Amino acid sequence: MKRIVIVGGHGKIALSLAELLSGRGHHVHSLIRNSDQEADISATGAMPVLADIEALSAEELSEIFTGNDTIVFAAGAGGASMERTYAVDRDAAIRTMDAAAHAGVDRYIMLSYKGASLDHGVPEDNDFFAYAESKAAADDHLRKGPLHYTIVGPGPLSSERASGMIDVGDAATAEQASRDNVAQVLAEVIDSDNTIGHTIEFMDGSTPIADAVAAIA
Repeated sequence: MKRIVIVGGHGKIALSLAELLSGRGHHVHSLIRNSDQEADISATGAMPVLADIEALSAEELSEIFTGNDTIVFAAGAGGASMERTYAVDRDAAIRTMDAAAHAGVDRYIMLSYKGASLDHGVPEDNDFFAYAESKAAADDHLRKGPLHYTIVGPGPLSSERASGMIDVGDAATAEQASRDNVAQVLAEVIDSDNTIGHTIEFMDGSTPIADAVAAIA
């Protein structure tokens, strides 16, 4: 059993992940901003923790993280203003990394997106630019830091039911990735040390998720 913190606990992927992890016997704390969301978190088997990651310092986040084994960053501004996108997807994300290192929580899993890169190529006048910049900066900070990281990069998300099948890297030819498949990938990555130091980009596909994750090298 591991003690796992999900940052951004009320997102669709995070809720699915919490249910999967709780079902596997892990002890899960899901960070949320809104007390109205507590019942949804509890229904997954996870413990809701009220914590505004935009407002908390790295030191305050470190206190929440202490004693846990793994941090999963699944938060996002969700298409809010450019300022809030930078505040959540870049600045708060980086603070959680620094907090994890300070708390001695080495394992850190970042939910990013397929194609995230410092040379993402998104024009500045595109609505996606702030998100692309934020994820690139956060992922880069994670790669350069001391944490045992895995970056999970699904393609465009869909609400299709989980197939339990994906294709990774150049083998991925589908146009989307099911949110429930993404949650399954995150759950597998948590228990797969072979993924440490890797970025896993994928789409829905034809390979069982456990096999696809086990093959990462």
